[in-house]
Amino acid sequence: MKKNFLAIATFLVASSLTFTSCNLDNDKDNDNDNQIEEVSASNIIEVSKNISADTEWKKDTIYVLTSRITVESGATLTIDPGTVIKGKSGTGVNATALLIARGAKIIAEGTVDEPIIFTAESDQIESGEIVSPNLPSNLNGLWGGLIVLGYAPISADDASVQIEGIPVSDKNGLFGGDKEEDNSGIIKYVSVRHGGANIGDANEINGITFGGVGSGTVVENIEVVANQDDGVEFFGGSVSVKNVLVWNNGDDALDTDMAWSGTVDNFVIINPGDEALELDGGEGLFNKEQTFVNGTVYAQQAEGLVDIDSTASGDVGNTWVNISKVYFTDLQGSGQDFDDLNDIMTVADLEFTYPLEGAGTKEDYFAKGSDEFVTDVEEGKATVGADLEKFTNWSWAAVEGVLK
Repeated sequence: MKKNFLAIATFLVASSLTFTSCNLDNDKDNDNDNQIEEVSASNIIEVSKNISADTEWKKDTIYVLTSRITVESGATLTIDPGTVIKGKSGTGVNATALLIARGAKIIAEGTVDEPIIFTAESDQIESGEIVSPNLPSNLNGLWGGLIVLGYAPISADDASVQIEGIPVSDKNGLFGGDKEEDNSGIIKYVSVRHGGANIGDANEINGITFGGVGSGTVVENIEVVANQDDGVEFFGGSVSVKNVLVWNNGDDALDTDMAWSGTVDNFVIINPGDEALELDGGEGLFNKEQTFVNGTVYAQQAEGLVDIDSTASGDVGNTWVNISKVYFTDLQGSGQDFDDLNDIMTVADLEFTYPLEGAGTKEDYFAKGSDEFVTDVEEGKATVGADLEKFTNWSWAAVEGVLK
């Protein structure tokens, strides 16, 4: 979610960071009677109605979303390992997406050998394949994305609000509540690709959106590739994520809002379109801390490493960043240098190398006063960062050889 302001926060940055340069309301009649309808190909099913009863999607079938499809409260959608789900192209009211409403659940439990893939209808990929046979890894905006909503607390003007991109006429778009441990299901070994369709006024859908999702939800091993907007965005809630990879997104890679209070542990960001991290705090009611640990960021083309709002608080640590044009200078336009930041945030043990010819010096990347916190190290000597083996075999980025 793009911001028009850049400010510094009371944000604790933990030690051991390393830097180197090396149909609208689709179910208009709300009858929900036929949830799916078969089309000519025997292994393709078009999903054209909201899901109001427990449903299972199997890997021997490709499921095509024809519009925005909601798993309604009380229903559980189970997606078998190896299943491929595709969204038809469209923008505005015709943007396709899978929305898990409050009180509903998604059980998308893929495996290393059989990840679950969400992609565009034009993608010729089939179950058992990891790399698209016809779409490049930077083609975005072909469909919407995955939206998961829950009853966990959010910091907004009201206890529950409407998620961005869903019209207020659709009450399935509400999220937030008072259930910290709310459970929206399980998401494991899931890759979401080519999404972020524009829904109007330069407002695109995130690859994966978590709105008020509670800590009872399990999210591990997720990948977002080529999304037009943010890769993963958290709107409040307390869900935590292990092993997340965002590659070639158009805006921020990982974005937080409304006092999200979970932890992202073991993250990889490759070529974000804007900031690698955009971290915001509460917008009302309360504020909570957020945590990012064990990250690896390849950010040669990004606008910046991190954009921190004045209300954010929490920890970022044990992160290695490969930068050639990314400036950590004053945390993206705050006007503060490291001397000033010492009063409101803790920065320690930064390691930095710039092996690329013409990449500049440490002073070109860091603000005045950074010598106290930044240490030059040799290329390849980083001692922190993500465990890249967690993404082996199942993620497009790993199979493509992007991770090094």
